[in-house]
Amino acid sequence: MQEDWPLIEASFFKQYGIRLRSVHDMPYSEFCSYLSGLMPDTPLGNIVKIRSEDDKEVLKHFTPEQKRIRSEWQRRNVKKVSQDEMKQILEGFKDMFRSMAKGGA
Repeated sequence: MQEDWPLIEASFFKQYGIRLRSVHDMPYSEFCSYLSGLMPDTPLGNIVKIRSEDDKEVLKHFTPEQKRIRSEWQRRNVKKVSQDEMKQILEGFKDMFRSMAKGGA
């Protein structure tokens, strides 16, 4: 949320006319309600739409800037797996295949 704060501020102002920097007493639950109600035509809504687009036909027509926004988001959200985690995952697969082989023999 921190990296999207400027988009949140602009979206609140566009949709609700609320200047978040001027509001000091909004309950968090109210803030969350407003945030979840932001429409696609707000700055944040626009970016979320770009980040989450999966339709190949729509992606073909993305501008270079839209492609950059989407690929940065994807790179940031790829979980990096450590060597130890990868070894554990592979051991889990080996164990699974061993148990399958034993059950089928």
